[in-house]
Amino acid sequence: MPAWKSLSRVLAPTLLLPLLGAAPPATLPATKPASAVKAVAGATAARPSKQYSVEQFMGSTEVMAPVFTSDGKQLLFSSNASGIFNVHSVPVGGGKPTALTRSKTDSIRVVGAFPRDSRFLFERDKGGDEQTHVYVRTPDGKEKDLTPMKQGVAGFLGFSHDDSAFYLTTNERDPGAMDVYRYDAKTYARTLLAQNDKGFGVAAVAPDESWVALEEAITTSDGNVWRYDVATKALKNLTPHTGSASYRVGDIHPVTGELYVITDDGSEFTRVVRPAKEAGRWEDVEKADWDIYGTHFSRSGAFRVSIINVDAGIEVRLHDVKAGTQVPLTQLPAGMISEVVFSRDEKQLAVQLETDRTSANLYVLDLATKKTRRVTDTMSRELDSEDLVDAQVVRFKSFDGMEIPNLLFKPHQATAEHKAPAIVYVHGGPGGQTSRGYNNFVQYLVNRGYVVLGINNRGSTGYGKTFLRADDQKHGKDPLRDCVEARKYLASLPYVDGSRVGILGASYGGYMVLAALAFHPDSFDVGVDVFGPSNWLRTLKSMPPEWGAFRQAMFQEMGNPETQEVMLKEISPFFHAERIQKPLFVVQGANDPRVPQAESDDIVAAVKKNGVPVEYLLLPDEGHGFKKKKNEAEVDRRVLEFFDRYLKAATATAPKP
Repeated sequence: MPAWKSLSRVLAPTLLLPLLGAAPPATLPATKPASAVKAVAGATAARPSKQYSVEQFMGSTEVMAPVFTSDGKQLLFSSNASGIFNVHSVPVGGGKPTALTRSKTDSIRVVGAFPRDSRFLFERDKGGDEQTHVYVRTPDGKEKDLTPMKQGVAGFLGFSHDDSAFYLTTNERDPGAMDVYRYDAKTYARTLLAQNDKGFGVAAVAPDESWVALEEAITTSDGNVWRYDVATKALKNLTPHTGSASYRVGDIHPVTGELYVITDDGSEFTRVVRPAKEAGRWEDVEKADWDIYGTHFSRSGAFRVSIINVDAGIEVRLHDVKAGTQVPLTQLPAGMISEVVFSRDEKQLAVQLETDRTSANLYVLDLATKKTRRVTDTMSRELDSEDLVDAQVVRFKSFDGMEIPNLLFKPHQATAEHKAPAIVYVHGGPGGQTSRGYNNFVQYLVNRGYVVLGINNRGSTGYGKTFLRADDQKHGKDPLRDCVEARKYLASLPYVDGSRVGILGASYGGYMVLAALAFHPDSFDVGVDVFGPSNWLRTLKSMPPEWGAFRQAMFQEMGNPETQEVMLKEISPFFHAERIQKPLFVVQGANDPRVPQAESDDIVAAVKKNGVPVEYLLLPDEGHGFKKKKNEAEVDRRVLEFFDRYLKAATATAPKP
């Protein structure tokens, strides 16, 4: 679910996401090679650019989670056209979308369409509390909760290959373990398929239901894939290895049951492998000069699609498995693809596609005729995309010589004669990435005259395992220093006023904001923290129980609150709040299960004692990521007002880095 205009349009849009399976936007064609730092120094000439209100930006609609109906004639998807996400349908040949659910309080995400009729499944929680339940909606409009737990989390895993059942996961038996249940597709009668006593992540069920693929996170960059035998209940590690290596499930072939795995074992970047003829070994299926993020099959295995993370954008590769060839997707317009879905008959492909300057739309591609049709129209009628800006991929060298990749957004009106204030924007994670694609909020800030640098500090996903691991147990130190160096880079640009630079971030990025203000108090002039942790001891101890074994992986990444209390206090801004002397704005959702409200309450109270301007916006009906348009508009407006008050109005005598 997008978080506050996808403040991190990334693999992990919110803090400490335990299942590293939410793909970042993909790119068609591949993004251009990274520009040299000096390439953006010579700014393009200024052009007239209309400024827009937050209401005009909010006129755009977000869509997500496309699913074909059983007959392939309709596409189901979730849309926030009503102000909150509901399920809609649209003919694949085009037409006006029809709302199928009408929630006014909680966001609804469609997750599956029944294979033989027009029922569908959807997930919803309450006010962003992430206590998700799975519902079925019948053609007469009735909705039934299939997981009516008093407390717990449920999720949809998929339909059985023979269409007779579907699989849901819940932690109702043990809060720290997601078990797998088989539901009869007609009666909804359920049986326990896999009891997950280890608390591993659940990845997939084999087509014959004889085994279930589980994922063990040893650390955030080291893990194994396990096989759970349904008949014997035995567990087998399929990926034993020495040293640190990432292993996770790509997909299970829907006919042969062959396991395809994503790994970086023995290589810098992740690649696709499958079992070799020699027992206990793997053979390469697909690799690239960047991380292959994921791969999955169409229903019969006729096609396989992979996404490759290429310098803040993802290439999509569609493989004709039988022919052994790659299918070109040139029929689609240029842009970033964030979702790829096959129809059941494998004749159609639905994609979600956007650009830096245009909001995401859904397209349907006929794989036989190559005809493509856009089936949604999401861009606000009041926005001219020519007034918005494309991101530039830029790099600078940090304090120790490590090269740091970024996305740079330059306002049309910024010139050497009319220098603009700037913002370093830090993505969520840890282990996220600022990626190409439409970001309503960033465009709003840039449209109002702010240069925005989306930093991919060390520890970000998408640049190989060495870069990913470079922040382990160094949080609040080396990756934070990358952000400090980002200010220096911005100040070197001829159209940036280096005396007016702020820092902005959500989730883990919010922590980086607080850490920057506390540990480098003279580096930034203002900070905006959106649901960021201020006290790692509390945040780590209060991780949601359904994260299971992943909790230990986070201890390896950040620090163990039981054995590394001194270190965690050292990097937690709350314990150093007296050092924060710059204006601070904090935003928090009251129902946030990942970063408790107390994290924001405490830092706000502590910084106020310093006599520093502090503003606090608490949203009572949101969690870790905002899902209601009215709340997004309020946050966007308040943040811009804050920057205008304390950054844009700053004088040239403001402290310099």
